[in-house]
Amino acid sequence: MAEEGTRDRRRSRPAGLLTFGIGVAMCCVLATGTALAGGSVAADDPGERRFCTATTLAQYDACRYETRDGFSIAKAKCINVSDGDKRAACFTTAREARAEARQLCRAQRAQRLEICGELGEARYDPDFDPADFDSDYRHLTNPNPYFPLTIGHRWDYAGSLEVNTIVALDETKLIEGVTCIVLNDKRFDNGLLVEDTDDWYGQRKDGTVDFCGEAVSNFETFPGDNPVRPERLNTDGQWKTGRDGDPSGAYILGSPRVGDVHRSEFSPGTAEDTVRYLSTSYGYGSDPMLDQHVPRALIELFCRNHDCWAAGENTGLEPGTFTNKYYARGVGFILGVDLETGKSVQLVGCNFDPRCATLPTP
Repeated sequence: MAEEGTRDRRRSRPAGLLTFGIGVAMCCVLATGTALAGGSVAADDPGERRFCTATTLAQYDACRYETRDGFSIAKAKCINVSDGDKRAACFTTAREARAEARQLCRAQRAQRLEICGELGEARYDPDFDPADFDSDYRHLTNPNPYFPLTIGHRWDYAGSLEVNTIVALDETKLIEGVTCIVLNDKRFDNGLLVEDTDDWYGQRKDGTVDFCGEAVSNFETFPGDNPVRPERLNTDGQWKTGRDGDPSGAYILGSPRVGDVHRSEFSPGTAEDTVRYLSTSYGYGSDPMLDQHVPRALIELFCRNHDCWAAGENTGLEPGTFTNKYYARGVGFILGVDLETGKSVQLVGCNFDPRCATLPTP
């Protein structure tokens, strides 16, 4: 279930995108490598290479080349602006965008190195063996109660970050031999569709849910159109396990421990979310830090038994951002809070749990 407005990854698809002022899109292809909880990892030789750091530095170089190329394209367009004042303004805008892009490259490098410090220096090479996964989503071996992949379930979310609806479809996607269920996620802004995504998840028999990719369509609408109809803009944020070497990620563990850290997705430059488990027994009042910006009524509705999970999430693509996410047993994701701004998105409806009839308004 992609709660991108909280990553979103989450989460913005992709995060960290910059644009030169005349409309030249530029994005840095960035990556790190690390161990993934729930999968095997190629072991480091003692005292040998620091694979995560080496990957980060290589991708920093890639980012700088992307910045240079984007500026050159911007210059090519500016040269053809006939009006002298507009042409000068075009070059100024391009130079400012280049400076901003360079700064982002440096900030992303620093963020990735911090993530390497948490996750370690091993290569990122998770197992993705079909024998470890279920294929029948009507009869799962060990479904994850904090991320239920039940056909027909619907979740509605709203808040200062986004408004979106997620539905578990009666559809599957075969990815590298693994049968993944399809969850459709539609996001709206002022009632207009801005994103329509199919997320693909694989249910491991040990309860861990793998994130196996997403097919993304981003939309834009324009004043004056008659009728107003969303125009497909791009597929930014799209990735798939096995395509162009992208591995899967462990979206949520079957049996996490506080302090566990892992990748939930890893498509370099597109999706690079990292998850840290902060509590597996959360209830309102149990941790003042986790209570920050949290609507008490929502937490008391779902977490009165102190059995909710709380996790922190960030990404190398968006330096400085950190989101706390809260998961309720039997329901799944109920709340995401941006710790820097206090903005949030929360569950406002579902079609499978009676508690959803009494959900508080954001």
